Amino acid sequence: QSIDLDTGRLEKQLDGLPQRQVILQARQKREAVTGKLSQIADLKKEATKKLNRINDEDASLQKKEAGVQAAIEAAGNDFRNAESRTKELDGIFRRRNELSGMREEVSAELSKIKALEAQVNAALEELDAAESKATESFKSEGTAIMKAMAENKAKREAILGQVSSDVERLYSKTSELFDTVFIGKLEGSACSVCRAKIEPGRLISIMNEAPLSTCPNCKRLLIIDPE
Repeated sequence: QSIDLDTGRLEKQLDGLPQRQVILQARQKREAVTGKLSQIADLKKEATKKLNRINDEDASLQKKEAGVQAAIEAAGNDFRNAESRTKELDGIFRRRNELSGMREEVSAELSKIKALEAQVNAALEELDAAESKATESFKSEGTAIMKAMAENKAKREAILGQVSSDVERLYSKTSELFDTVFIGKLEGSACSVCRAKIEPGRLISIMNEAPLSTCPNCKRLLIIDPE
């Protein structure tokens, strides 16, 4: 009983280590943050594609602009051709100006996304550090507790090896009914735990069951000293 109660205390102590909660919270937060990071990655990918499309179109227009400019210069006195090319060049200028504005907007959007991504990654690093620290601390304290539990297990098995299987089953069955002490001693005509008096007729029967019986009042195992 002493060993089992101590083991129960150790189990509660192990379960109650604050590091467990820190580790659990860190993992839950990481799951949420990782999900957000995935969303950010999608936004970043889309913004990057948009920016690339703008740059590709602008690069193409730049080449076209150079070609039109060369054609205007080569037109010489062909004013109609020069005028047509000039209008085409104006259209290219307008479109490139539009693209410039679009590039600024998308670049600003991409900068915000990257800043948010950096914040989320920093948060993940903090969570990793917190979990790592709590895990090391838990290992340190938890190892000592689990060692004590292992020692109790060895002592328990050694004691059980000295009793019959019937006594072991009765002990196990009784221990399940109580959270604390579940073995008492017969002291005079009363159980040492519940302190209730046992009526004379039942007391004689219990004495005849020595060295082990059951308290008729609290149902705990009752050790009877034959002396």
